[in-house]
Amino acid sequence: MGKKVKNKDLAEKLGVSSTLISLVLNNKADQHGIRKDTQEKVLALARQMGYFDLLKENNLTSPVEEKPGVMGMIVPSLHDPFIYEITPYLQKAFNSIGVGFSIITKDPDDGRYNRLVGAFKKFYSGLILVGEAADDYTIRSLRSIGYPFVLLEKSVRNLRLNTVCTDMTEGSRRMVDHIARLGYKNVLIVSEAGSAARDKPVIEMLKSSIGTKEGMNEPLVVEFDLQPTGREVEQGQIDKYLRPPFSAEIMIVMQAEMVYHLMDFIRKKKLRVPQDVAIVSMEEGIGFDLMFSPVTCLRKPLAGMALKIANMIWTEVKNSGKTKYKRQVNIPPELIVRNSCGTM
Repeated sequence: MGKKVKNKDLAEKLGVSSTLISLVLNNKADQHGIRKDTQEKVLALARQMGYFDLLKENNLTSPVEEKPGVMGMIVPSLHDPFIYEITPYLQKAFNSIGVGFSIITKDPDDGRYNRLVGAFKKFYSGLILVGEAADDYTIRSLRSIGYPFVLLEKSVRNLRLNTVCTDMTEGSRRMVDHIARLGYKNVLIVSEAGSAARDKPVIEMLKSSIGTKEGMNEPLVVEFDLQPTGREVEQGQIDKYLRPPFSAEIMIVMQAEMVYHLMDFIRKKKLRVPQDVAIVSMEEGIGFDLMFSPVTCLRKPLAGMALKIANMIWTEVKNSGKTKYKRQVNIPPELIVRNSCGTM
């Protein structure tokens, strides 16, 4: 039998009173106006410390309803590095509360996928919808049956839903502040043509931030088409931006994948990073720290996002998807400074 978990142990770790802990664990928190996010923190820590497991060992039941099960995460593609990066954190977060976790790739056949949406309830207690997997049809279908779900890296303006996203407004500001301090004036914002539409909001944020910096010129935004064979950047697409009249001093690259292709192109041109042209990325890529010029980038707050998602979806499951309290959480990314931007 494990060590007994006392209310004061939970209270000390969370910095709250034992009375608050008691109210949450005895399902009286709502009556006393205790905030939902505070309740989530108490219940999450109680699960992690084995509070509910000890009750079961002693054949006791908790007034707080626990609904273990399997959580599913629907992703648009398994090729997105973000999925690889956040999955271990989600597994750890769900494992700590005794919940299973599984990943499902959205079927490219919309008709077949739409038929599966209604069947998810048989297999999963709740769902996490990532990015473009949170399409209008899926959201409407899940809401109509009161199914617990949370959006990750996707927000819907006209609906009040639980969402967890990277705060790219703050991320854009941090990136622009950094390159402004380094004295760059001619900025080239680079996006891949296939994802330019999705990148547009962040590009506008970057342009707005640059517009507030005295001495920085209006940035140029370009969309590159990667060649079908080899996925390379054609020389004609970029050469003109590195020469007068524009003479880009630094490139802000929207996608991690594009960074690899640009670096390869620059190496073949016998140019140097950052001496001839600097490069920074709006997302982190695998091996960025090992490249010949380690790449400065924004790093998503993976651990924080995973904990928020786990606690949110647990609350939704516990309330059978009928929680009135919906939260939109935006967590700022971390600026990882390496010498591709011209600073050690």
